[in-house]
Amino acid sequence: MAQNDISFSVFTVTSKSVTMQWTGHSGATSYKITATSKTSPERSFFTHFGADTVMGSVNSLSPNTVYTMHLDAMDHALNVLSSAETEETTAPEVPSIEQAYSKHSDSITVEFTEVAGATGYILRAVSQSRDFFSETAVNSSPGTVVKLHPYTDYKLSVMSSNAGGRSQPSYPIKARTVVKAPELNTTSPDDGTILVTWSPVEYAVLYSLCIIEQGSSSRLKVNTTENTVTFDDLEAGTTYCIKSTAWDAEGRVGDDLTICQITRPPSPDLVHVQVTLGRSLGIAVYWVFVQGAENYLAWSTNGQNCTATANTYCYITPMECGQNHSVSVIAFNSAGPSSPSPPADYVTYPCSPDNIWVEEPNAGNCSVVWDEVPLVEFYMTFIKRDDGTEKLCNTTGTSCHFFCMCGYTYLTSVFPYNQAGSSPYANVQNYTTIPCCPEGVSLNSASTETLEVIWSPVKGAELYETTAVQANETIHCNDTEPVCALSDLRCNAIYSVVVTPCSEIQGCNRTCMPHGHETAPCAPDILNMTQSNNSSYTVLLTTPNNQNTNYTVTAVGRYDTHTCHGGNSSCELTELPCGLTYEVTAVATTTAGTSLTGYSKILETGPCCPTSLNVSQVTQAMTNVTWSAGYGAHSFIATLTSPRGHAKCHTMDIHCLMGCITCGTNYSVTLEAISRSGHMSECKYHGFSSSACCPTYVKLYRWANNSLRVYWRTSWSPQVQQHVVELYGTAANYTCLAPANSKYCDIQEETCGDVYTVVVAPVGPDGVKVGFCQQRTYSVPCKGLNAAIVISRGRRSIK
Repeated sequence: MAQNDISFSVFTVTSKSVTMQWTGHSGATSYKITATSKTSPERSFFTHFGADTVMGSVNSLSPNTVYTMHLDAMDHALNVLSSAETEETTAPEVPSIEQAYSKHSDSITVEFTEVAGATGYILRAVSQSRDFFSETAVNSSPGTVVKLHPYTDYKLSVMSSNAGGRSQPSYPIKARTVVKAPELNTTSPDDGTILVTWSPVEYAVLYSLCIIEQGSSSRLKVNTTENTVTFDDLEAGTTYCIKSTAWDAEGRVGDDLTICQITRPPSPDLVHVQVTLGRSLGIAVYWVFVQGAENYLAWSTNGQNCTATANTYCYITPMECGQNHSVSVIAFNSAGPSSPSPPADYVTYPCSPDNIWVEEPNAGNCSVVWDEVPLVEFYMTFIKRDDGTEKLCNTTGTSCHFFCMCGYTYLTSVFPYNQAGSSPYANVQNYTTIPCCPEGVSLNSASTETLEVIWSPVKGAELYETTAVQANETIHCNDTEPVCALSDLRCNAIYSVVVTPCSEIQGCNRTCMPHGHETAPCAPDILNMTQSNNSSYTVLLTTPNNQNTNYTVTAVGRYDTHTCHGGNSSCELTELPCGLTYEVTAVATTTAGTSLTGYSKILETGPCCPTSLNVSQVTQAMTNVTWSAGYGAHSFIATLTSPRGHAKCHTMDIHCLMGCITCGTNYSVTLEAISRSGHMSECKYHGFSSSACCPTYVKLYRWANNSLRVYWRTSWSPQVQQHVVELYGTAANYTCLAPANSKYCDIQEETCGDVYTVVVAPVGPDGVKVGFCQQRTYSVPCKGLNAAIVISRGRRSIK
C-alpha cells in the first residue's frame, strides 16, 4: 500500500512550466510527476525522473492555469511506494513592449501590452555595459524605471506576475536616457544685473535659459552654447526665476531646472542723524525704506555700525565722546549689499578731562586744574565741600580758584560743553585739605609705664600719630580713634607728647604743639635688710629717681603691718615682733604719682628667746641645761663659758646634757635660738657656778681611843670649803662636819670591826652638800692595822 511520506513542494513556475522539488524515498527507483488542470478538460502532462532526482519540471502547460501536481515514488515493477500532491498556478502570458522613452536624465518610461491574469508587472533594466541591473515592480502600463544614469543606453524587458510566479521576460528593446539639466549658479553684481554660470553638461550641445520676473508674465528666452549668461537692465530688489535645459546631439531636450535670484536693493536715502543721550553715548540714524531690502547696515567712519531688519532706523552705541565723523547706510538682501548712501556728518559731545587735580600753593588758596579737551566751547566746574557748601565756576580756561579750609574734603568735577551738549558724566576729583591740630589734649597716667592721651576728634583726620619723645627715645602710637595709650614708657622721665592728625591723601599736620608729661617714679629695689637690734631692721634701697622722691617700705606679716618712710637710700623698720615672717616691699612717690611696687623680699625676724633657763649639775664634770620653748626657734645652741674653759651643745630639744665642766668655777650662760632658715637670736641668762670639787685620796684610819679618822685631799677652789663626812656601817652610821680648809675628820666608833661606806663631800654656801662625790667601802679591824682595808670604790648614779 502506498505511503504519503514524501515532502513535495513547488520550486518555481513560468507561463508554461512548473518546477517541483521533493525528498527521496527509500527503495524508489523512479519518480513520476503528473500535472492536471483543474479549470479545463485538457489532458494531463507527466514526466518521469530517475531514482537520484529530487527536482524536476513539467512543461507545455497553459499560462495562468491552476494545476494539481501529483508525485509517485515507484520501484522496478512500477509499483507506487509513496505519493504526494499539491496545487500550483502557472504564470500569465509574456507581455510585449510597445515603446520606451526618456524625459528625465535618471529614468526611462516603458509602455507595454497588458495580459490576462496578471496581477502586476516587473520592468527589468540592464545597462549596455552590463554594470547596472534593476527590476522595478509596476501595476500597469506605462511603468518607469528610475535611478538611472544620464545619457546612458539600457536594454529593457517586462515580465507579468501573479500568485503563481512570474512569466519569462519579453523581448528586450534599447533606450537611452536624456542629458541632465545644467546646475546654475546665479549672482547679482549690482542692483540691475544677474549673472548666470554653470558647469558644462556631458553630451550637451546646446543650452536654453528662460528668465521670468516674479509676479509678471514677461519673460526672456536665450539659447547658447556657452556656460555663462548675463541679464541686464533688471529692476533693483526684484526676484527673477531662471529655467534652464540642455539638448543632446539627437535634438532631445534634457531635464529642466529652475532657480530664483533677487537683484541687489537700491541705495537708501539717509534722512537724519541725531546724537542720543542716555546711559551711554550714541547716535540714531534714520533712512527711507527701499524695495527688496532684507536688512540695513548703518556704519560710521570711526568703524562702528548698527543694523535693522524691520525698522528704518538704528542706534550706534556706544559712541565715543569728542568725535567728528560721518555715517552712511547700506541695504542688504540675499544677493548682497546695495551701494552706500551719501554720508551725513555728526559731532558728539566733548569728553571729560582726563586729568583733574587741585593745587594748594599755600594754605586756604586752592585751584581746580584740568587738561584741555578738544571740541569744547566752555567748561562748567562744580566744587562741593563735604558739609554741603557748593560753588559753581563757568570758564573757557582750564582752571578755577576757590578758598579751601583745613580739615575739609572737596569734590570737584568739570563738565565741558559744545553744540552737542555736555558730557553726561564727569570724573570727580576728591581733594582733602590737611587736617587741623586737635584741641583739648589730655594726658593721664593709666599706669606707671602707660600714658593715656585723649583729644577732641579732628575733621578730616583719618589717622592720628601720637609720639612721646624723651632724650633719644621715641614712642609711637597710631590709631583712628581720638585716644591712644603710649606704653613701655621710661619711668621717672619727662616726655614731650605730640598728637599729629593725618589723612591718607594729604599726609600729616606736623605743626601741632607738644605737651609735656612726667611719668611715675621708678620702682626701688631692696638691696639688703640688716637687724639693728632685737626688734629693728634697717632696709637698704636703690634710689633710681630724682632727689624729690619719697620712699615707703612696708613689711606685711600675718598679723600686722609695719612701715617706714624716707627720702634717702635707707629706712628703719621698728618694733617687729620676734619669730615672725614679713613680706617687705618698697614704692617711690613723686608729684607725678606712685611707682610700681618693687620686688618683694622676705624678712624673717629672729626667733624668740626662751623665757626661762635652768642649769643643774649632774656630776662633778657634767651639767643638764633645760629651757622653755622659744617661738620661731627650730634649734638651739647652749654655751657655758669661763676663763678655765667652755662647753657647748647644739640641739633641737629644749634640754641639753653638757660635759667637760670644771668644778668650783663660775660660768656665763648663753643660748642661741635658730629658726629654720638660719636666723639666730642670742639670749643671755644669769651665770652658773659649778659645785665645789670632790676631795680625792680619801682614807679611813683607826685612831686612838677607838676613833676613826677620815683623811682627804682637796682640789683648788677660789672659796674656802667645808666638807661633810658620812660613814654608813652595818652597826651604826656616823656624820662629821669638818671645819673649813680641814683635810680630815675624826669619828668616835662605838663598835669596832665594822664595814663602812665612806663619803666625803664639800658643802656649798647654801649648806647643801655635793651629792655626787664618790663613796668608798672600808673594812676596819678592831686591832692591828691602823689603816682600813678598802673593799670597793663605788660611784653614785646620776639621776
